[in-house]
Amino acid sequence: MSKKAHVSETPATQLLRANKVAFTEHPYEYQEHGGAQHSAQVLGFDPFTVVKTLVMQDQDAKPLIVLMHGNRTVSTKNLARQIGAKSVEPCKPEVAQRHSGYMVGGTSPFGTRREMPVYIESSVLELPKIAINGGRRGYLVGIDPQVCLTLLGAKPVQCALAE
Repeated sequence: MSKKAHVSETPATQLLRANKVAFTEHPYEYQEHGGAQHSAQVLGFDPFTVVKTLVMQDQDAKPLIVLMHGNRTVSTKNLARQIGAKSVEPCKPEVAQRHSGYMVGGTSPFGTRREMPVYIESSVLELPKIAINGGRRGYLVGIDPQVCLTLLGAKPVQCALAE
């Protein structure tokens, strides 16, 4: 553990530590509506390696999580087709917060309040390391993307659109 900026535990980091997952901490100055592009720029990361955690819902309002490259958007039509749903749409911020237990802008797929199916853009799994939200605004953790498969049971999908 380095002695620089220590960030207090979140449900996400507790889950990672409990499962002995190696991760690096990357705090940054949070910017409202800055998103993954902002955090990538501030931290000097490629936005393609910064992974967004998106809380969405299907036609029955059942929540699900999509892990997507920071510089890509989700084709909800392609996603719905691949997961066998009629339609998929982003949750409203307050609904996403209720499902995940995290504030929008600080949503991590790890340690969510509710267990939800997780889908990951398949090309994310080809990266050697990703930066993903650590459970609070202005805080990313660097991990091996395979952790998303082993710890979250994430299912690979192909639904990325260039922004």
